[in-house]
Amino acid sequence: MATLGKPQRQHRIARLLEEQAISSQAQLVELLALDGVMATQVTVSRDLEELGAVKVRIPGGTMAYAIPEHARERAVPDDHLRRVMGEFVVEVAHSANLVVLRTPPGSAHVVASALDRSGVPDVLGTVAGDDTVLLVCAESAGGAKVGAELAALAGL
Repeated sequence: MATLGKPQRQHRIARLLEEQAISSQAQLVELLALDGVMATQVTVSRDLEELGAVKVRIPGGTMAYAIPEHARERAVPDDHLRRVMGEFVVEVAHSANLVVLRTPPGSAHVVASALDRSGVPDVLGTVAGDDTVLLVCAESAGGAKVGAELAALAGL
């Protein structure tokens, strides 16, 4: 069993809540254990609170934890992403399911953070260096499509 850091554990909790109906903290502790994650009920309780989880009535009348849309995605508004992209992205390139964004030195993390928080469809994740952001895109979309969308967003 692994003791994960809080962000990783909370990510697993959010994923479990999306995948199945979980009606108690004890049940969540058990499911985490089955996933190889060690957590106490007290820790799970704090995590649920920080995630903004609430109990809702689901079909059949039982209660289960859920994370409301507004709490699940601390999404950056489109205009903020557009402003960040327009201000910092100077070049966009792509290959297969990858996109590379070039920025001025020291600015890549700003762009990567805005992309991560925006929930851009088809972007699986980002890696930021000093002046380069690497985006991994869903194979179904491909780097060309996502790159073109981001280039347009940046005004390039």
